[in-house]
Amino acid sequence: MDIAHDLQSILAQEKALVYPRFDTDRAWQLGVWLREVAKARGLALAIDVRTFGQPLFFSALDGATPDNVDWARRKGNVVAHFRRSSYAIGLRMQQAGATLVDKHGLPASEYASHGGAFPLTVAGAGVIGSVTVSGLPQRADHELVVEALCAQLELDYGKLALAKV
Repeated sequence: MDIAHDLQSILAQEKALVYPRFDTDRAWQLGVWLREVAKARGLALAIDVRTFGQPLFFSALDGATPDNVDWARRKGNVVAHFRRSSYAIGLRMQQAGATLVDKHGLPASEYASHGGAFPLTVAGAGVIGSVTVSGLPQRADHELVVEALCAQLELDYGKLALAKV
């Protein structure tokens, strides 16, 4: 995996995956899409869709653990803090040879810079929340969320997907 290339690709994803508007119905549709795809693929995930401070959709599928729920919360906190994908922040920390505690004073008990949380961005408003999954390897968590956002926004996932490793 080429970290610099992934960071460039994630930035392109963050710029492209912007809603014209976002409300509770769209949050529900996004969460249900993720849940149905995860069930069809046999994935054990925790799924969380929220605006900052307000949960809008949550589901834990069969096989998901309390750890998955906590990871989702901590990854979502990274998006809330940085307004960037948790995977992008994790890759930046990896490049710097640092942790969120070292570089930003953010405790691991509250923040996880691992892939799976992505900013919900609205045109003209900016980042208003996050969509998070937890239960797969971090790059796969990230890509599942990107796939879901592409489906909801009717964008070609193949053009925005990270390079295969």
